[in-house]
Amino acid sequence: MFPLHDRGYKRLFSHPRWFRQLLETFVEEAWVKDIDFDHCEKVEKSFISEHYKQTESDLLYKVKLKGKEAYIYFLIEFQSTVTWFMAVRLLHYISSFWLDYAESQPQNKKLPAIFPLLLYSGDDQWTAPTDLVELLEQPELFKHYTPQFRYCKIVENEYSQAQLLQIRNIVSTLFLAETRYDLDLLKTELLNLFDQEEDKAAISLLLNWFKQLVVHGRQEAMDYEELEQIYQSQVEAKQMIETAIAKERQQIFEQGKAQGWIEGKSAGWAEGEATGKANLLIALLERRFGPLSEAHKEQIYGLEDVSLLKLSEKLWTAQSLSEILASDEHRDPV
Repeated sequence: MFPLHDRGYKRLFSHPRWFRQLLETFVEEAWVKDIDFDHCEKVEKSFISEHYKQTESDLLYKVKLKGKEAYIYFLIEFQSTVTWFMAVRLLHYISSFWLDYAESQPQNKKLPAIFPLLLYSGDDQWTAPTDLVELLEQPELFKHYTPQFRYCKIVENEYSQAQLLQIRNIVSTLFLAETRYDLDLLKTELLNLFDQEEDKAAISLLLNWFKQLVVHGRQEAMDYEELEQIYQSQVEAKQMIETAIAKERQQIFEQGKAQGWIEGKSAGWAEGEATGKANLLIALLERRFGPLSEAHKEQIYGLEDVSLLKLSEKLWTAQSLSEILASDEHRDPV
């Protein structure tokens, strides 16, 4: 299962402000400062095959770089697992772009430069090689005839909370919301960012994304039309955030009540299998805080009934996942 909401990333990064902040903040290449961001143009083409459209989305930008035309190919990978042969897939997309360019502009005898960029928002660590040569069995065998290709990766979970809080812009706050689901912290950051950001349409996209994430959770489809609402004042933005948080907490309460976890009313909890209880707790935690790491899941599966019940009781008041799982009182003795 991959987080369905990540398909909306294409809408976010279609906004020029988002695209610019992504490159200026997270692409550590000297030439980024030479891009004329005032004259970037999003090209309405996609090179992803039907087979991969459930797990990927792409954007193509034409930019002016030192007075010359160049392209940024931006692939968004939104499945949780790592695609080992991503270098091959990206090379295929880049080659498809060049073929399309050559056919549509036969008068040009040179192909434009294109920068391949991958954004990964999944939970696993990105371990796939970024250089094609690392995937080849004998790269030296046909050395002069072997393609040389590498892509640039931006992996959200590689940035610490401290790093993201130091950056404090639209894109870093998106990464913070995706990887550190602390509602009080996010509320503060969003409201501060709203005051700092001049482009209210750009910051409103982030606010609406947060609303969708809180209300619908990471695993449910979202209403992307609601991303378009623009907020003009902090009062309006604060009201939306507080309403969304209150709705989420009510949903969690109702879900727990339906499962019989509130006030100890469920015979099912007392009689159920330990694995089933752990699975239910994991589902509720992921609804509240987003996908859990394998280490957190193993921790929960290793708990006894009493500890599982104590964890479930803390779910309704905790502000972060670490507040629930880091407490030694809930760990069973080794």
